[in-house]
Amino acid sequence: MKVINLGFFSIHIYSICILLGMLIAYRLIIKESKKQGFREEEISDLIFYMIIFGIIGARLYYCLFNLDYYLDSPLSIFKVWEGGLAIHGGILLGLLVVLTYSKKKKLNVFLLFDLIVVGLIIAQAIGRWGNFFNGEAHGPITTLSYLKSLHLPNFIINGMYIDNHYYIPTFFYESLWCLLGFIIMIIVRHRPFMKVGYLTGFYFIWYSTARFFIESMRTDSLMLGVFKVAQIISIIMFVVGFGIIIYSFKNLPNYNMRSDEND
Repeated sequence: MKVINLGFFSIHIYSICILLGMLIAYRLIIKESKKQGFREEEISDLIFYMIIFGIIGARLYYCLFNLDYYLDSPLSIFKVWEGGLAIHGGILLGLLVVLTYSKKKKLNVFLLFDLIVVGLIIAQAIGRWGNFFNGEAHGPITTLSYLKSLHLPNFIINGMYIDNHYYIPTFFYESLWCLLGFIIMIIVRHRPFMKVGYLTGFYFIWYSTARFFIESMRTDSLMLGVFKVAQIISIIMFVVGFGIIIYSFKNLPNYNMRSDEND
C-alpha cells in the first residue's frame, strides 16, 4: 500500500512501519546506553551498521529460500518495499555485527545485546504492521464471525479480507506478543536481581516461543523440505536463550554490581 505515489517515486506504508520501528528502537537504545556508561557515538555507529547489515541479512535470508523466483527475476531482490524481509536473517547478521564490533571496540558483548534486544523487540512489534498493510504474514482462511468473536478492531478485520476471503491475523498476534515482551523487559531491566545477559536470554526465549506456534498457522512460511524454517530457528533460539541465562547466572554480574563492564 502506497501513501505517496509520484510515479517515479513512491513511499509504502510497509517502509514507514519499518522506519518507525527503527527510529523508536534507536532512541531507546541510545537513552539506555548513556545510563550504562557508553558513549553515544560508539552506540550510534553500532546501530548504523546493524541496520544496514540487518536489512541485508533479512532480505538475503528471504531470497535464499525463494531462490528459484529470484534467479528468474534478480532485480526483484532490491524491491524490499514489496515485502520479503525475514526477521531471522536480520537477527543473525545483526548478532554477527555486534560480536565483531564489540571485539573491535573492546566492549562487553552481553551488555550490548541487552541494550539492543529491548529496542529490537519493540521494532518488531511495530514492523509487523507493515505486513498487515501488505496483506501478508497471515494465517489460514477463516470466517468473519470468528474474527468478530476475537473482538478485533474493525479495521483489522477489514484488512484481513484478502482476495475474497478472511484470514487469521497472525501478524497481530506476534505484534502483541512482542509489545508485551517489551513491557516486561522495561519493567524488570533495572531490578536488583537482573544480571547482565538476562534480557538477551529472555528475548530469545520469549520471541522464539511465540514464533514457533504462530508459524504453525502461517500460510507463507519459508520451507526447508517439509519443515518450516522459522520453527527450526525458533527451537535453536529457545535453547540458546536458556544457555545465555544459565551462563549469565553463573558468570556475569548483576547490573547494580557492575564495575567498568563496558571497558
